[in-house]
Amino acid sequence: MKFNNLLVVAAISASALFVTSCSRQVTRVSTDETIDVSGSWNNSDSRMVAQQLTDQILTGPWLANFAQAHPGKKPTVIVGLVNNKSHEHIEAETFIKDVESAFINTQRVRLVQGGKKREELRAEKADQQTNASLSTMKKFGLENGADYILQGSINSIVDAHKRQKVVYYQVNLELTDIQSNEVVWIGEKKIAKYVKN
Repeated sequence: MKFNNLLVVAAISASALFVTSCSRQVTRVSTDETIDVSGSWNNSDSRMVAQQLTDQILTGPWLANFAQAHPGKKPTVIVGLVNNKSHEHIEAETFIKDVESAFINTQRVRLVQGGKKREELRAEKADQQTNASLSTMKKFGLENGADYILQGSINSIVDAHKRQKVVYYQVNLELTDIQSNEVVWIGEKKIAKYVKN
């Protein structure tokens, strides 16, 4: 009987030790705080690069040239593809949203939808042609055409030896005049991270 009691006590103690050793602690942090756990691309990198590149875009000479050629008019920009060519999975959509948000917040350019969102808008307009009243139906052919398209890529290089590595990211963006195909602005932002395990 005593042996069985000892087994029960030992099993309970082992279970308690297992539960406490496997417990996880979660702490909420500010989304503006930079926390780099893995050394991989993260939300802070995306936000910082987007902000710095949109600052570069909006201080480039192309904007003054547009204002001089079209007094009182803001250029209309569409954000196209930003391809992830890096060694890791990076959700480029997050970066694109950060760029679009920076554009909207400055109010210096007009932003129009592109890609799948534009297709969804056009499908909604098509549906309204038969299902909405004439007074509320949105017509085809009245979209704002973009003057410029912003496209780019996210690249990376990893230099690793034993338990150390340096991860180098480079984000390149190009702004192109849609009418003439002229590239009016090129920008890049580089980030290097040293990771030691």
